[in-house]
Amino acid sequence: MMEDRPIRIARGKRVTIADLAREAGVSVATVDRVLNVRLPVREETAQRVHAAAHAIGYHAAGLIKQRLQQHLPHYKLGFILRKPTHDFYQDFARKIEESVSMAKSFHGLPIIEFAQSHLPRDLLPLLKDLGSRCQAIAMVAADHPKITASVEELKAKGIPVFSLLSDFADGVREGYIGLNNSKVGRTAAWVFSKTAKRPGKVAVFVGSHRFQAHATRETAFR
Repeated sequence: MMEDRPIRIARGKRVTIADLAREAGVSVATVDRVLNVRLPVREETAQRVHAAAHAIGYHAAGLIKQRLQQHLPHYKLGFILRKPTHDFYQDFARKIEESVSMAKSFHGLPIIEFAQSHLPRDLLPLLKDLGSRCQAIAMVAADHPKITASVEELKAKGIPVFSLLSDFADGVREGYIGLNNSKVGRTAAWVFSKTAKRPGKVAVFVGSHRFQAHATRETAFR
């Protein structure tokens, strides 16, 4: 088990494999296996050795990181977002890139496209293009028969498609990533009921009923 405090190395002294082994709480032989990939080492143990190397300034910390990553699979991940000039989607794109770069179980290359509208004529070419280059796709889209058909074609080719923010192609897409929109609508209605100063009519604006998220929130709000 790794010690609570990192070991102290005298200034000017070169950190040795023995120092690294003590800091990581493993044997010198285990450190050697991590450095030289001689025999399989548990990922948890290898990560502990890397953390210890970084903590005490071991000169081969970078090499250890490379060793940890060299056998990881490589994936190209496609994303289709909307409204390229909107801050929300620009921030969303940056967070996607950050998350992919931080993945520890694979090397990921995010390919992010922005659709000019929610219409199939703008989305389908992007979906087809990413389908020819990526191992998986996630997109923000309206629930439309043409979108569902395209998702089904990709699924038949072994390329999973995930819906982002608003669900579509239910039963065909691989999964939905977003909020529970029924709860969102009910929560908004509850807030109005508790904060309104007097009874009255409430106007609800919906971007498009083609987006399942919009329709579900409105229905739940009523």
